Amino acid sequence: MSLASKLRAPPPGRPEPPQDLPRRLEALLRLAFPLVSTALVLILSATPTGLPALAFALSMPAIAFWTVFRPAGMAPPIVFVLGLLLDLLTMAPLGVHIIALLALHGAAMRLRFWLARQGFVLVWLCFCVGALGATLLAWGFTALLLLTLPPWQPIFHTLLLAAGLYPPIAILLSRAHEAMRRAENAS
Repeated sequence: MSLASKLRAPPPGRPEPPQDLPRRLEALLRLAFPLVSTALVLILSATPTGLPALAFALSMPAIAFWTVFRPAGMAPPIVFVLGLLLDLLTMAPLGVHIIALLALHGAAMRLRFWLARQGFVLVWLCFCVGALGATLLAWGFTALLLLTLPPWQPIFHTLLLAAGLYPPIAILLSRAHEAMRRAENAS
């Protein structure tokens, strides 16, 4: 076999199936699922519930989970859009949630290879530390932008909500992630 024929030969492994329109749409929907599902949850949670910290507390577990287990679906521009949506829905000073969620995303992205191999309890504890950092960052930037110290109780409400909501959200998202993985492997 000549060198030219070796260079033109397809790489070893399973041959790539032809990409027809339904498969491309399915792949696009799998890629968009983290953004669409998180945005929908944010919009629904921003309705008047008496829990102003609910939208932020729901966004953190979703962003952390998708960053660790499906980072292509939760890239930094997507986190930026979700943070902007959260700022607009909660009428927070513009940029507060963007910075906090991007910081959480960056920490999860940096530790994702390690976190993906750990057990649930350790991932949950790491998430709690990241959520604490994100809520403190949001509180600090709110204080800077408003030039006053906001009340500290919402930090604890948000943190407790996020920590308590992580297990059920992670269970739902892991089932969705497994279903997407099975669909990708079947293609």
